[in-house]
Amino acid sequence: MGQQFSELSDKHIEFIEKQKVFFVGTATNDSRVNISPKGMDSFRVINSNKILWLNVTGSGNETAAHVQSNPRMTIMFMALEGNPLILRLYGQAKVIHQSDELWNEYFPLFNPLPGARQIFELDVDLVQNSCGMAVPFFDYAGDRQQLKDWAVKKGESGLKDYWQQKNTQSIDGLDTNIVEKNIK
Repeated sequence: MGQQFSELSDKHIEFIEKQKVFFVGTATNDSRVNISPKGMDSFRVINSNKILWLNVTGSGNETAAHVQSNPRMTIMFMALEGNPLILRLYGQAKVIHQSDELWNEYFPLFNPLPGARQIFELDVDLVQNSCGMAVPFFDYAGDRQQLKDWAVKKGESGLKDYWQQKNTQSIDGLDTNIVEKNIK
């Protein structure tokens, strides 16, 4: 049976630290809902009500566009091994671009990832767990290297060109501000 909490407990944080994948959900009031899988050691719990995750360059930039228009965000973890559990974090998020003051404070909390483009900060106002008994078991075989290799091959200049070509707007035409905030 599901339970709700106003903050992350030590048990929740321990569960999160063991997970290899999480999902981020965002939407504006009238956009498509975006659900994006994440991994690559890009998640950090700052305290019982604040988390950060480092976003790397991808084919779209929906989350950044959504959060700047409507800051609500849901993050979901699910146990793929061990005891079943689904854990959702709800709250208000903000996008932190490389030119923002907080970037220099938060970026060192992560192992550098090629293609890093934004950090998201989520102020958690609700934590919910549910059983997860319908989630199948999966064995972790390792991280994929293709995205890291692609970003290294592109280089800093190539990534900025890619951002201009592919990451400036959401699929619904919302601005991401990546060029204005990250390209100097």
